[in-house]
Amino acid sequence: MSTQPRPKAVIFDIGNVLIEWQPERFYDAEIGEQRRREMFDAVDLHWMNERVDRGEHFTETIYATATQYPDWHDEIRMWHDRWIELATPVIDHSVRLMKALQAKGLPVFSLTNFGIQSYAYAATHYPFLNDFDRDFISGHLAVTKPDPAIYSIVQDTSGLAGPELLFADDRQDNIDAAQSFGWQTHLFEGPDGWAECLVASGLLTPKEAA
Repeated sequence: MSTQPRPKAVIFDIGNVLIEWQPERFYDAEIGEQRRREMFDAVDLHWMNERVDRGEHFTETIYATATQYPDWHDEIRMWHDRWIELATPVIDHSVRLMKALQAKGLPVFSLTNFGIQSYAYAATHYPFLNDFDRDFISGHLAVTKPDPAIYSIVQDTSGLAGPELLFADDRQDNIDAAQSFGWQTHLFEGPDGWAECLVASGLLTPKEAA
């Protein structure tokens, strides 16, 4: 059992915690690793996506980038037109953990770098994205992790702070920012480890976390 106080809410990142997010893997399958490397060297696709995550329009931002780089026009548009194929598959065990926590009456929040339109689109394919008790979506907040401002918004909005919150994310920089606010954290490397953390925190039994 954890020596930390029992959390009052659990916060899930989405990409690589609830849904796999590996754009390079998608492009390797579509155009081959060599061409993918050439494209990612020529075009800062992760910055393009960051702009969407900060609230710029999903379609407009990606299509404008495609126009800016005619040599990669069709491939860049795939980031939009085949977006669900980039954001797949669901990590089913993580979704079960989310549902198990809620079944016990524990609030579950999202805290995710995600665009406004792309999140709405994803939710049509992944209905559980509509089921959080509170949503903290960077596109709507116009700030992304690991900016401290987004963590302050979570605390100010929820009325919870410090060790009352338990946060899972796959990126160390996002975890470090949460720890600076005193949050309990878990660096997500797979759902089994996350399940063990939730059991150790006294939130789920081993059976509930299976």
